[in-house]
Amino acid sequence: MDDRNNEQSNQHNGFNDNENLTSQHLSQNQDSHQLTDEQSNTQQNTSYDNTTGNKKTTNKSLLHFILGGISGGVVSVIIIAVLLFTNIIPMTQDNGNGSASTEGNNQAQEVVKTLASEDSEVATNIEETSKAVVGVINKQQQNIWTESQEAGTGSGIIYKKEKGKAYVITNQHVVEGAEEVEVALNYSEERLNANVLGTDELTDLAVLEIDGDPITTVANMGSSKDLKIGENVLAIGNPLGMEFANTVTKGVISGLDRSVPIDTNGDNRADWITEVIQTDAAINPGNSGGALVNEKGAVVGINSMKIARQEVEGIGFAIPVDAALPIVEQLEKNGQIERPLIGISTAAIEQVPPQYRTDIQLPEGVKGGMVIADVENGSPADKAGLQQFDVITKINGNDVTSILELRKFLYSDASVGEKIDVEYYRDGKKETTKLTLEAKQTKSENTTEQG
Repeated sequence: MDDRNNEQSNQHNGFNDNENLTSQHLSQNQDSHQLTDEQSNTQQNTSYDNTTGNKKTTNKSLLHFILGGISGGVVSVIIIAVLLFTNIIPMTQDNGNGSASTEGNNQAQEVVKTLASEDSEVATNIEETSKAVVGVINKQQQNIWTESQEAGTGSGIIYKKEKGKAYVITNQHVVEGAEEVEVALNYSEERLNANVLGTDELTDLAVLEIDGDPITTVANMGSSKDLKIGENVLAIGNPLGMEFANTVTKGVISGLDRSVPIDTNGDNRADWITEVIQTDAAINPGNSGGALVNEKGAVVGINSMKIARQEVEGIGFAIPVDAALPIVEQLEKNGQIERPLIGISTAAIEQVPPQYRTDIQLPEGVKGGMVIADVENGSPADKAGLQQFDVITKINGNDVTSILELRKFLYSDASVGEKIDVEYYRDGKKETTKLTLEAKQTKSENTTEQG
């Protein structure tokens, strides 16, 4: 750098020398002009010659001046070019936000950002979010002589940490039947014993409590209400067990508010409808309970199920996080979900065994309804006078022809303490009654036939 400054200084000195040389020529020209004036009276020929000489001298001096200026300018241009080429002087100036001030450079930076933003920004957030996705191990005892052994694995999401404890969301079917549950952290070999705080079969959600000391990351719980079809999402979980822990698959939102009928008691009949997000991100066995996240790494769904048919590919479902969090809060606090109770066991008319159909009498115009198989003592139905073999056809004026419709009304539209109108048939005659819905008292009532 010093050498370049010295070189520049010397070159500028050279430019000054040219100016001094030009000044000397001008001074000599003035002296010659004075001499010509003094001799003008006596030596006209000489004066003419001297005047001509002066004109010649002036022309030469002007030429020197011009050449000196040109040479100085050329030297300056060369110096600036050298400084620019060596990047001592930057080509562009920073405008304060790290981007070049020229329009061309702005456009170039935007192109690079667009190409890089999808992967680089997502990767950073996904890496953090994946630390909050854990393995959930269901351990069951095969017989009284052996210790509990691993019966299945799934995934879970650490959604909260407070007062030395951490809390995990997973699916109910992941921990169903477990005598012991363990949580495996994806960033270490440590496995933590988990306490199952509560489960809910209808929403397929469960909440676990673990020691919070080893937990370093809690998931960013986002929102599912602003999701758009075609939006990129990623599924994080442990497909096929802990061997492929922390697997990330990418897809899009294929559908919103999908109504999927499910069978909660294994009788091959749908007894509940769940509202889910559809995605083509790969959701395999072991992904259940894992996170469906957006490109910012925020959890928008809890991976739950897929359509497992040979002719179907790329149809997976996740529970919307906005629907899951209120359930999770109740499970964490109360261990179960408070839902309205009528206090009956029912079946659709076509499901009644043949030997009991003679006990059911309906007018010819009535084609459907729910037949009461049993009434729980002291329940709202018992207090309202409902009996076995009564056929409920309407509640609050709405047709009820299946357990699905009955549950949909009770668990989605009704609330504890609400009074409802029940229309039913007994011995072929239409009757009506009112009853007040009460809160369900035990977890065991979460079965297909009960309402």
